[in-house]
Amino acid sequence: MEILIGLLIIAVGAFCQSSCYVPINKIRGWSWESYWLVQGVFAWLVLPFLGALLAVPEGHSLSELFASANCFNLWMTILFGVLWGVGGLTFGLSMRYLGVALGQSISLGTCAALGTILGPVLINIFFPEENALSQLTASVIVGVVVTLLGIAIIGFAGKMKSDMLSDEEKKAAVKDFNFPKGIAIALLAGFMSGCFNVGLEFGKGINFGDLTPDMFKTLPATLFVTVGGFCTNAVYCLWQNHKNNTWADYGKGRVWGNNLVLCFLAGALWYSQFFGLALGKGFLTSSPTLMTLSFCILMALNVVFSNVWGIILKEWKGCNSKTIGVLITGIVVLIIATFLPQLIG
Repeated sequence: MEILIGLLIIAVGAFCQSSCYVPINKIRGWSWESYWLVQGVFAWLVLPFLGALLAVPEGHSLSELFASANCFNLWMTILFGVLWGVGGLTFGLSMRYLGVALGQSISLGTCAALGTILGPVLINIFFPEENALSQLTASVIVGVVVTLLGIAIIGFAGKMKSDMLSDEEKKAAVKDFNFPKGIAIALLAGFMSGCFNVGLEFGKGINFGDLTPDMFKTLPATLFVTVGGFCTNAVYCLWQNHKNNTWADYGKGRVWGNNLVLCFLAGALWYSQFFGLALGKGFLTSSPTLMTLSFCILMALNVVFSNVWGIILKEWKGCNSKTIGVLITGIVVLIIATFLPQLIG
C-alpha cells in the first residue's frame, strides 16, 4: 500500500509539472527571457528554500546543516545543478520549436534514462566503496528500456504529425514549429537535464539523518541543485535582456500584478514535481528498485501528462487516427513502465 501511495504522490507532482506551461501561456507583455527569469525565482529559489526547511528538525537550522555537510558533495551537487540549468534553458526552447507534447517527450525521455544511469555510475567513480553500481539491477535496466521504448513511440507519433501537416497547420499548433532544430535542442536538453538526478545523488546525504523524515531527506539537495540551475538561467536571461533590449519588461507596471501571479503559479507547479518526488520516495524505501527508478518514473509520468495537455491544447489537431493511436500506445507503454519493474523485481 505504501508503494502505491508513493507512486501516486509522484504522479501528482508529474501532473503539476506538466501543467506549468498553462499559466506561462497567459503571461502578457513580457519577452521569454523576462518571464522565464521571474518564474525561476519562485521555482528554483523561493519554493525550494521553503521545502528544504521541512528537512530541518526543531532546534536545528539550515545553516547548521550546510556547514556540517561534506564539502565535496555539496559543491558537486551545485555543479550538476549548473549543468542541469543548461538543460532547463534548452528544455524551454524545445517547447518553443516542438510544442509541449513532443518537446517534453523527447527531452524528458533522454533525461529519464541518463539521469537514472549516470547517478550511480558517477557516484561509483568517486566513491567506489559505496558500490553504487549495484543499484542498476536487471529490473532497473528493464524499467529504463521500457521507458525509452514509450518515448520512442511518442517521438515516432510526432514525426508522423510533422510529415502529415502542412506548414500552415504546423504553425497554427506551434507558432515556431521546427522539427529538425527542435529535436536537436530537445536531445541536448534531455542530456543536460539528467544532471538533476546526478546532483540529487551527490547531495543525498545532506540532511540530519534519522532526525529528518524519509520524505523530506532529498529536499536540501534539491535546493542546492536548483540554486545552481538558477545561476545558469539568470546569466542567460539577463544576457538576453541586454541583447534584445527587453529591460523595459520589468518596468511595465500595468502587467506586473497579472504576470507575477502567473509566474508564481508556474513556478509552484514546476517545483511540485521534485517536492512530490521527495515525498513519494519516503514511501518507496521498502523497494530499492523503485527508489533507483523514482526519477525515471517521474520523467515518464511527466511525458504522459504533457501529452495529455498537448491533446487538450490541440497540438495534435489535424492528425489522423493512426497517428493518435501511436501516441496513445506510447502513453500506455510509459504507464506500464511505471509499474513493471516492481512486478518483475
